[in-house]
Amino acid sequence: MYSEIELLQLVERGEDEQTEFKRLVHSPGKIAKSMVAFANTKGGFILIGVDDDKRIIGIESEKEMMEVIRDAATHHISPQISYQQHVVEYRGRDVLLVEVDESPNKPIYHITENPHPKSHKPIREKKVYIRKQSHNISANKDMVTYLKFEKRPIRFSYGENEQTLFRYLNSYHRITLAEFCKLVNISSSRASAILITLVKAGVIQLHHEGRHNYYTLAALSSTN
Repeated sequence: MYSEIELLQLVERGEDEQTEFKRLVHSPGKIAKSMVAFANTKGGFILIGVDDDKRIIGIESEKEMMEVIRDAATHHISPQISYQQHVVEYRGRDVLLVEVDESPNKPIYHITENPHPKSHKPIREKKVYIRKQSHNISANKDMVTYLKFEKRPIRFSYGENEQTLFRYLNSYHRITLAEFCKLVNISSSRASAILITLVKAGVIQLHHEGRHNYYTLAALSSTN
């Protein structure tokens, strides 16, 4: 259970990689995106009843809000995630604090079902979201691959492909997956495995730029 002081501390630090404010929540599908993003990143807190400008407005029905969260977790998130709901009172107003744990089973998918435009049969769509600063962003193929490999043991050697990559990065500073495939003439899946392994080892760093990713040497990450 969280105290009033702990609630105020979360509100004061504002929205960031691990904190999000929601004035009100109606849609289980929408709030599920935030829960998925936190579970795929470092975990975090969703404060329902707090406006973007940090004003604590409160919620009218804690039971209704908690049911929306349960609906989101049950029908719009796969595999299941660990989360807790806490009601914190502040000056007669209730705030629902949803604490989402970082998942050990990444990637976590956001699930939606929409009717086919012609047949009207439900189409199930799966997307992965991650938390970046104060935003939930859709993860592209490179990031999903990284999440899949994140908890696996690191095993790699500096072979010809890796050495070619390092020479290229020393000269040009950044490279995409497609460029690496072409550079060393290997398949996308093999190239992705090499890059992600080197990211996990801390040798190179993965960067996001819109919907695209690129890689740099880790020593250059602060200047690129």
